[in-house]
Amino acid sequence: MTEPWRLSPERCFDADPARRAVAVRLYAEVRNLPLVCPHGHVDPALLTEPGATPGSPAELFIIPDHYVFRMLYSQGVPLEALGVPARDGTVVETDHRAIWRRFCEHFHLFRATPTGLWLAAELVEVFGVTEKPSAVSADRIYDHLVACLAHEDYTPRRLFERFRIETLCTTDAATDRLAHHRTLRADGWENRVRPTFRPDAVVNLHAEGWRASVEQLGALSEIDITGYAQFIRALEQRRAYFKELGATATDHAAETPYTARLSAAEAERIFAAALRGAATAADAAAFTGHMLIEFARMSVEDGLVMQLHAGSLRNHNDALFSRFGPDRGADVPLATEWTRNLRPLLNAYGADPRFRLILFTLDESTYSRELAPLAGHYPAVLLGPPWWFFDSVNGMRRYFETVVETAGLHNTAGFNDDTRAFASIPARHDVWRRVSCDWIAGLMLEGLIDEDDAHEMALDCAVRLARKAYNLGSSV
Repeated sequence: MTEPWRLSPERCFDADPARRAVAVRLYAEVRNLPLVCPHGHVDPALLTEPGATPGSPAELFIIPDHYVFRMLYSQGVPLEALGVPARDGTVVETDHRAIWRRFCEHFHLFRATPTGLWLAAELVEVFGVTEKPSAVSADRIYDHLVACLAHEDYTPRRLFERFRIETLCTTDAATDRLAHHRTLRADGWENRVRPTFRPDAVVNLHAEGWRASVEQLGALSEIDITGYAQFIRALEQRRAYFKELGATATDHAAETPYTARLSAAEAERIFAAALRGAATAADAAAFTGHMLIEFARMSVEDGLVMQLHAGSLRNHNDALFSRFGPDRGADVPLATEWTRNLRPLLNAYGADPRFRLILFTLDESTYSRELAPLAGHYPAVLLGPPWWFFDSVNGMRRYFETVVETAGLHNTAGFNDDTRAFASIPARHDVWRRVSCDWIAGLMLEGLIDEDDAHEMALDCAVRLARKAYNLGSSV
């Protein structure tokens, strides 16, 4: 008889017995602390209806998760076969059991990857699966998951409580009406699920549907946006609305962290050109760089924490983008320069005690060379956790080793899961807690910190840094 599928209770810990023993002890102190989730992409609609279900196993694990279908696509599995919605009329698989079978047949592809680690933890620890996914076990696991998902204990709201989520922040377009957030507040979930203001679609002048997004922004703010000045007022009004519904942060994605302030006349000229459909690529880059400084100014005034994610070349696969749209696993990291690019913004606001800027990179080479020194100097700057491709066991280890000596732990922002896959949230936090405890154990055994330091640092990494960075309060 095959042994049940089990996960090592000491996964992610160093093989050295002395270090492992300390890591296990530290991890036991933080393992069951609440989850603070200050940045992610879970759809708030999932939590709006008290009796809502997460859908089928394919809808929960595969269809919305670009980490999963990216790997399968790389091995020749078409996105159509995985049920990923197409926008060009392409017929996609609608038989969710068939989608699940394809996933299980290829589960071996996720060996030694963070996605594989998350999936295993979800299946075993959340859903009680006892067989490793394969072509042979696919249908049995599917039936088991269907039975679980039909039970009231597996509604998203019940899972939210089971996961011990203290705060979940979503990411919402500047033009989002936030209807789901209003519903959640009316249901007594005030500040447990918070929106985050993301204005990329109205700031990137060459974004698909930019003009329509600007018109929607004007309609929601009740401002006739005929020029740059009205555009700024509309953004400020929308930020205030987000803040009323519990937002503590904004989020900005840019190909590079370039910043430079434009004159009022030049900003007006570029915006007018964009309204006519005549803005150049240089105009768009200059406008984004200017708007990042403007958003920093707004954050000084309204207190919203500013997040900047830079260094991703989005939608690298043109054919895939045409057929399936954005966020389909075709984004690739770029070499990124931070020191000169951020200097105008930081000279303006980097020492202002009212401002906080959390930086995320996909260029690890900048950790020790640029980002740690910037965070170690400017009072406003914090480093976000390893992001995207580096949200992994080794990515976290490299982060701790290259950042903390220069910046100090308290110039980092703790952890966020940055996920669209709701059921993966506890698994992602668990990996962070395991790796951080293992790193702290190493410092202690090397005599660099003592037992009290180790205890405090484990708490900081697990919950306290994130609460502080995002102004989410503190209870531990």
